[in-house]
Amino acid sequence: MSPLGKLLVIGFGPGDMEHITKRALDALAESEVIIGYNTYVDLIRPLLNGQEIVRTGMTEEVSRAQEAVRQAEMGKKVAVISSGDAGVYGMAGLVYEVLMQKGWRREDGVEVEVVPGISAIQSCASLLGAPVMHDACTISLSDHLTPWETIVKRVEAAASADFVIALYNPRSGRRTRQIVETQSILLRYRDPQTPVGLVKSAYRERQQVIVTTLEDMLNHDIGMLTTVIIGNSSTTVYDGLIVTPRGYQRKYTLDATEQALKPHQRLRTEAEPWSLGAQEGTPQAGAAPTTPAGPSASGAAVATQARPQAMAAVQATTAVQTGTAPASLAAEALSRLAVGGKLPGEANARWSGQAPTAKSTAGTSAVAGAGAAAGMATGGFGKPALFEVGVSPGVGNKKFTARQMALLAEVAGDDGELEYTPDHQIVLRVPCADPEELVGRLRDERFIVMPIGDVFKVKACDFCNMEKDDSVPVAEHLQVVLGGLQAPKETSIALNGCGMACYGAVLEDIGIVYRKGGYDLFLGGKKFGRNAHAAQPVAEGISGDQITDIVENVIAEYKEKGHPNERFHKFFKRVGVVAGFRHEDAPVTVEVNAVCGD
Repeated sequence: MSPLGKLLVIGFGPGDMEHITKRALDALAESEVIIGYNTYVDLIRPLLNGQEIVRTGMTEEVSRAQEAVRQAEMGKKVAVISSGDAGVYGMAGLVYEVLMQKGWRREDGVEVEVVPGISAIQSCASLLGAPVMHDACTISLSDHLTPWETIVKRVEAAASADFVIALYNPRSGRRTRQIVETQSILLRYRDPQTPVGLVKSAYRERQQVIVTTLEDMLNHDIGMLTTVIIGNSSTTVYDGLIVTPRGYQRKYTLDATEQALKPHQRLRTEAEPWSLGAQEGTPQAGAAPTTPAGPSASGAAVATQARPQAMAAVQATTAVQTGTAPASLAAEALSRLAVGGKLPGEANARWSGQAPTAKSTAGTSAVAGAGAAAGMATGGFGKPALFEVGVSPGVGNKKFTARQMALLAEVAGDDGELEYTPDHQIVLRVPCADPEELVGRLRDERFIVMPIGDVFKVKACDFCNMEKDDSVPVAEHLQVVLGGLQAPKETSIALNGCGMACYGAVLEDIGIVYRKGGYDLFLGGKKFGRNAHAAQPVAEGISGDQITDIVENVIAEYKEKGHPNERFHKFFKRVGVVAGFRHEDAPVTVEVNAVCGD
């Protein structure tokens, strides 16, 4: 093992203990740290024996990969878990991409082992019969990371080539149209009665298996936990099972004990008139391929003519994305959050559809306090860079002046948007050529300007219309010192100016309530979810000259020890003690681990 540690990227199959490979079991046992998506951690929890667990939610794959690499570089054995096979829409590729971005080399870097598992196409096929006995492909319908037009192109290609198709991520709470459009494309090339299998939660507690047809498939429940397997032109249904013939009937008589072709004759060219070697007039190497005749070719031509704009969009998307690695896009997304929405350099050029120039890559500069970066003004399609920032009239002040509202309306114009949030700030999203100039204008109008993303947000009540303003200086001090600082995960620091706490500071990550001349401190609130709970009261009657230092110490410890994307209440529970304050479990509540979509 490398002295740097080891990364074990483990596919544990569909989730049933009987379908986990022995190597996967051994790899889990030898790991010191287990990193995975919440649901997957719960599935394998019976196999764990006291390892450190880092669990995060959906859309946090990049942070999991980064944390795994970080811990492995510290010398630990780290298991990154995926359901199915880690190399099929799993974590294996992303782990390698994060390593590649760091300049990793196999000979002297962290050791990496990818442990294979049973993928969904295999586990679901076994429950349906034998639908994947011939050439097949997998296509994910999730367009969160892949442009939809690229997915359309792949579906059309697979449909026209008569592949058996396994659709992953077919539908979610927000993505409902993709499966409908996919069915429409497939019906251009395939018989409406083509067998289709729908398998939900294969080999798990709520397993559901449905055999239906291409025409009727949308009349059944299809969600994120469903894998859709669509047969080819020869696929059939027999006694409730889906079977795709391999082609043996071309050479063999399946109900005869003695075959017409003897073993030594079966691989001869004359016994395979459909093979390349048997074809007469085969084009020479380098010759231009001819367009095949038949329904598939004509269908493809009709589809292309019927969708010229879509096909043009596919080509444009492909051209823009040439040479763009998925790891670069992931890093770009993270950097966009970190800088408050502005895409710097080449990323901005790609967003705007313009080839990067020396000016676009070198002309970035920091915007004090807003964390934004300035870049090129306009792209090849005339789209300035999109800038996103939060603005408010003050920490406790909830009143916008007419001049402030007029400025926001002017800045947003027809192309931007304004969104009011529960955090008492307005999020401004606007195409912007010069973020520095925009931030300057906002501050000149006495706005507080804050980056959007994983930062510390300071908010407060209105101090009873500023009639109870004794604690305003503390709120303003915390805003100046902590507001906008980068955090492991978006974190709210809330202050209420009296014991009524009517603005709910005690429900936030860090809550401060001014009462009877002192400050009460609350840590680890969870504001949302079925198991939401108030923060834990950890101290009462703290003096005004101590409270800011204490909060700053709490924040410093969280920044130093918190995992990427780890919420404060989870961090407080994991470490047990923060700045001398000990965590105590909240009362037991009903916990629902629901997969709601994306």
